[in-house]
Amino acid sequence: MAKQTTRRDILRGSLAVMGLGMLGLPEWALPALAQGETLVPFTDIPENFSWSRGPVRFYDMRKIDGPFTPADQFYTVQHYGQPVVDPATFRLKVTGLVDRPVSLSLDELRRMGGVELVAGFECSGNSRGPLQGLCSNGRWTGVPLRVVLDRAGVKSEAREFVFFGADRGQEEVEFRTQKFAVEQQFGRSLSREKALSRDPFLAYALNGEPLTLHQGSPLRLIVPGWYGVANVKWLSQIHVQEEEYLGKYQARWYRRLQGELIDGEMKWKETAITRLQLKSFIARVTRAGSRYTVLGVVLNDGTPLKSVEVKVDDGPWQPATLDPATRAKYSWKLFTYTWNGATPGEHTLVSRVTDVTGKVQPTAAELETKKTFLEDNSQSPRKVMIA
Repeated sequence: MAKQTTRRDILRGSLAVMGLGMLGLPEWALPALAQGETLVPFTDIPENFSWSRGPVRFYDMRKIDGPFTPADQFYTVQHYGQPVVDPATFRLKVTGLVDRPVSLSLDELRRMGGVELVAGFECSGNSRGPLQGLCSNGRWTGVPLRVVLDRAGVKSEAREFVFFGADRGQEEVEFRTQKFAVEQQFGRSLSREKALSRDPFLAYALNGEPLTLHQGSPLRLIVPGWYGVANVKWLSQIHVQEEEYLGKYQARWYRRLQGELIDGEMKWKETAITRLQLKSFIARVTRAGSRYTVLGVVLNDGTPLKSVEVKVDDGPWQPATLDPATRAKYSWKLFTYTWNGATPGEHTLVSRVTDVTGKVQPTAAELETKKTFLEDNSQSPRKVMIA
């Protein structure tokens, strides 16, 4: 069971991980409810909504009380169930186009690692709407992927790095008029350039505690700034190969289909689900006396942000304040907006984020040619009732 932490413990831990000093960072940066502060009800959450649906667990964003999502509330999605892997006998295999195939125990990986990474991400199916519960943020402990690959020695002809989980299931692979029933492990792949970069990470702990079953115990891959499907849980094998990997969850199940006008003609493009698309949403609204505070979340691929704004009903866009406790490159970013002059009745609130490249979070209308529901990063209005 994870140990209980205070607000000051969380703040101290986040500062240490991000390399920030204590100077100038007030404790109000943490968004826990203050004394006398109450939640303002959203009117757009379905009645009797279950935050846990079998293998899928949503995170109730109204409960955010610090930079990191508690492990027992961290969102969870999987396709082949949750395999139980004994940490004592676990081995990570690195095979294929390497000089020295290796089989590493969890203790051996711990001796290679001990590095911490703050990374938040969402499921690519975390669509617009009132819930947005398929996302979380954590402080991961582990070893950079390239450290393990350097030990194995990657051959020059290697182009594709495939990450297999211990979870597996029966699949029907269709090829033209033929169908084949096969057992497959969950698998995702990275290019050579990405796999050998400084970012990919093998994590064995979350928020200072060993990974839980829900989070892929005993080891998982984290690709910071990418959607959750890339972060293979229950990681058991890394296979290095020359040819492109076209497994179901790499090449078929996770795809974006969107039309684009090119020279006046609509072209339909299919692209892979990889980097997080720039997105923000409102997580909760609170009241303290006559003051109302809006708390929201930004998810993106690590590109620095320029601004976050909030609009109430048909009013103008107003600047929000980013929380310095979530400043780490790949952390989710929390923001607050002080809502003055709130009047009784139902109101619509919406946020938008802009990064330093000038990219602005799109509206739903701007994504009307996108046919697949994955990667929906459109602006997401929320409705609240002021008594």
